[in-house]
Amino acid sequence: MSEMKHNWTKEEILEIYNKPLMELLYEAATIHRKHHDPNVVQVSTLLSIKTGGCPEDCGYCPQAARYHTDIEGNDLMSVQQVKAQALRAKASGSSRVCMGAAWRNVKDGPEFDQVLEMVRTINKLDMEVCCTLGMLTENQAQRLAEAGLYAYNHNLDTSEEYYKEVISTRGFEDRLQTIDNVRKTNVTVCSGGIIGMGEKEEDRAGMLVALSTLNPQPESVPINALVAVDGTPMEDEEPVEIWDMVRMVATTRIVMPETQVRLSAGRTQMTREGQAMCFFAGANSIFAGDKLLTTPNPDVNEDMDMFKALGLQPQKPFLKNVHPPTVEAKDSKFEALGEKPKWSRPEHKIERNEAAKTKAKALK
Repeated sequence: MSEMKHNWTKEEILEIYNKPLMELLYEAATIHRKHHDPNVVQVSTLLSIKTGGCPEDCGYCPQAARYHTDIEGNDLMSVQQVKAQALRAKASGSSRVCMGAAWRNVKDGPEFDQVLEMVRTINKLDMEVCCTLGMLTENQAQRLAEAGLYAYNHNLDTSEEYYKEVISTRGFEDRLQTIDNVRKTNVTVCSGGIIGMGEKEEDRAGMLVALSTLNPQPESVPINALVAVDGTPMEDEEPVEIWDMVRMVATTRIVMPETQVRLSAGRTQMTREGQAMCFFAGANSIFAGDKLLTTPNPDVNEDMDMFKALGLQPQKPFLKNVHPPTVEAKDSKFEALGEKPKWSRPEHKIERNEAAKTKAKALK
């Protein structure tokens, strides 16, 4: 089997996913060791710099304004607040800070200028900087790159077919276009998805087809297990079995051998033994900190205790790609264009999303 392959089919990936578990683990672990140090795990801290009030209708997300959840919204954080959080993360062992804002897409203006200053500030701390801000144009991607952005996260969430059962306010093609815009810069791509949203195994394979056929493949692929939040359309979904998570990690490792596979949301539902199996299967990145945007996450001290028990070491920053330089705002070659791109709004009806929206109206 060729390890670097960009034409995987759904049938091939399903065949891998459904192998006897011990065979699957052995194959994934073997490939993992060819491309990565098995005792090194990259640690990221995810910081919600603007929480709640999102206009999208993603069925899994408690930050959607149309659903009634217990999430407390906040306006955009200050640069100094973000710097303080980044220094705390660095002291606890994180090599990367990922900043998330509950936006549909990036809009030129004072808030985006403030995010660019956050990127410059963290990059100067010798930490990798990642952002997840929604859809963005090529010019906006270039401005982030100039500021020193290391990675941009834009998850595909699921397969193109099942995507229509999760989100109605944006199209799958918009996700791919944003990734393409990032690829026109020196910023690395972080893109993955969520399992446990009611999808079939074929949809999990379909998501991996979409990711693995990108050329180059994403440098980082987060694998999230759905955290069902009361008030969201997916509040009644059952937790993902650990075996499903292990299979998903192992299959991702096999079809994308050079990618960093990140254990993301859902780790609070996993035992240490379950997480250890995921590391053995090829996961080599985690999110640390008590929250992932709005969902619970293991305490960083618990993670460091687990690392000690497993003999794992945090990865140093800029091990995989060079430290990008920071261009100050006054020296920037790119400026705000005031763009108003026509991102799609399919607006088809998703029954459970509509039901959650109606329920929220009754409670408000």
